[in-house]
Amino acid sequence: MIINKLIFALAFLFLISCSETKDATLENFVIVNDVFESGKSLVDLSFGLHELEEKASEQSILLVGVHGNNSRGYEWVYPLQKLNNDKNLVSFFRWDDDNCPDPSIISLLELIKDKLVRNPSLNKVILVGHSYGGLLVTALSNSWDVEVLLEIHSIAGPLKGLGPISSFCNYTPPTSLKAGITLYQWRTIQDIDGAFKDLNYDPQIVSIEDSIVTRLPETYRGNKLGHNWSISWVADEINKTN
Repeated sequence: MIINKLIFALAFLFLISCSETKDATLENFVIVNDVFESGKSLVDLSFGLHELEEKASEQSILLVGVHGNNSRGYEWVYPLQKLNNDKNLVSFFRWDDDNCPDPSIISLLELIKDKLVRNPSLNKVILVGHSYGGLLVTALSNSWDVEVLLEIHSIAGPLKGLGPISSFCNYTPPTSLKAGITLYQWRTIQDIDGAFKDLNYDPQIVSIEDSIVTRLPETYRGNKLGHNWSISWVADEINKTN
């Protein structure tokens, strides 16, 4: 009886250890080779700004991925790996996407400022936001007061606003950009984007002076280029220019 209990206890501990999510790091993404497990490690992070790799002396750019509403994380695994290079310090902003964006905008801005102070070799910030995260990073441009270049990528972002975001949250999109800020709007095709296809308008379409707008194609690597695949397509495009 004692032996059976011992075997059961050991088996239980083994199952727990096997089910534990690895830390969210680019290195673990490669080791795990399971996009869903790696994605879970991202969404299991506490709210805040998390570095996904160790800071290196040659890194001069803080690159931050910002997830959308109800993200499962897996849609970020390939893009974050693809955007990693010698210059980029790749990080991920975990935020309360069930609420209005303003508190998280303030939090992200303060966390970025702190990161820049602690790492004076960083002289540029790239924000890559998807869906609701795209709205957040674009709205952050209104509050940007740092003398560092800012590059924003809004991917499938409902920048025009959606229901309670516009009404309850008092959200209005920016109409222009401050000096030193570059904004890229990456828009999916509404009819094949599962998040937007049932709406009677395309929430991605908004006019922001001097922003760079690109409409994504219908397919990517033989698959329909829908809402989540859009991050991977854009990561490939960004990588071409870096």
